[in-house]
Amino acid sequence: MTDRPLKIAYLCDITPLDTNLYSGGNARMYQALQRHGGEVTILSNSWHMAEPLRRLMHVLPEALNLRMRWRLHLLLGRLIARGVRRELAQGDFDVLFCAYSIQSMAGVGRLGAVVSAFTTDATPTTYKQSQVGQSFGSYLSASRYLDPWIARQEKRVLNDLDLILSPTHWLRDSIENTFAIADEHVQIIPWGANIDPVATCEDINPLRSGAPVELLFVGRDWHSKGGPLALAVLAGLQTQDLPAHLTIIGCAPEGVEAGADIKIYPQLDKSKPDDMAIFETAFKHAHFLINPSFESFGFAFCEASAYGLPSLAFRVGGVPVKDRVNGHALPLGSSADDFVAVISDYVANPVTHTALRKTARTEYETHLNWDAWGRAVMDQLRSRVADKR
Repeated sequence: MTDRPLKIAYLCDITPLDTNLYSGGNARMYQALQRHGGEVTILSNSWHMAEPLRRLMHVLPEALNLRMRWRLHLLLGRLIARGVRRELAQGDFDVLFCAYSIQSMAGVGRLGAVVSAFTTDATPTTYKQSQVGQSFGSYLSASRYLDPWIARQEKRVLNDLDLILSPTHWLRDSIENTFAIADEHVQIIPWGANIDPVATCEDINPLRSGAPVELLFVGRDWHSKGGPLALAVLAGLQTQDLPAHLTIIGCAPEGVEAGADIKIYPQLDKSKPDDMAIFETAFKHAHFLINPSFESFGFAFCEASAYGLPSLAFRVGGVPVKDRVNGHALPLGSSADDFVAVISDYVANPVTHTALRKTARTEYETHLNWDAWGRAVMDQLRSRVADKR
């Protein structure tokens, strides 16, 4: 197995130099590959001969553009892939690494001596067939007629890959069950927190009986991230004479007003020092992140673990919350009372909350950070490159 830097071609439908899109995950992957032994070149996200069509898509309303663009890319995959192959031929690459956009690999096929690797938290088909996807429905109702064709294209792409990097057991199982992909082609390597490394994790606001329970909610979409249930948990705690506060980051939910018990930060840009300071303070002072959402992954849970903050979530999709390790993942259908009961147990015995904070931090240090991801991925890539040599 070679120790020299691998020449990696990085492919995605959006440049990894944009630190906001894909919730920042695309940029973090690119940076981690660079840090851990990769000489990484970003390939063009142009559609090459079909580029005028890609630009035309951007004239459409954003919601329609997002849903139609990847389907059209998949349809034109063979044509667009000619340009991808030309770029690969010019660089003498060891690896073609594709993040998120499976359509970018359509038509690329097998690459001979070049190792092809792909990572995502869900493919269109695994997402749509899951409890996560079904909970949101479909924006384009007519798209269901394309579903069998889309699944066939996905299977073709996945079968041609040398390595599929899944951040969760959920996706690994979904890929194997849906597409009958051989187990040895799928490796589980968790993604990390989309923040710079948190050096220490001090419990600056220990949970204490009689003191307010500090709840934190993070998400741009109040409803899809489980905001109404988080609000009901706040009310449930107060009904039981347990003082509690809720801090909301990322949205300004209609009908919810800031006050003595609720703080609202509609939008924070973590690249801005002042906004990041607010973000850090919220995570350091909270006792629980409460995001009972339907997720194929969920970076907020990794970020919570970085601060030793236990997460409360639903046991669904690829949510990276392990019971009594970095929080609790309750069964789907759990009520506000069920979440209140979990919190109440910790309030009654605060030492167990202190222990949970420590194991949450350990989960971040061991698994839920991008350096751990980068080291593990580079080991896999080097092994596959050596096999092809």
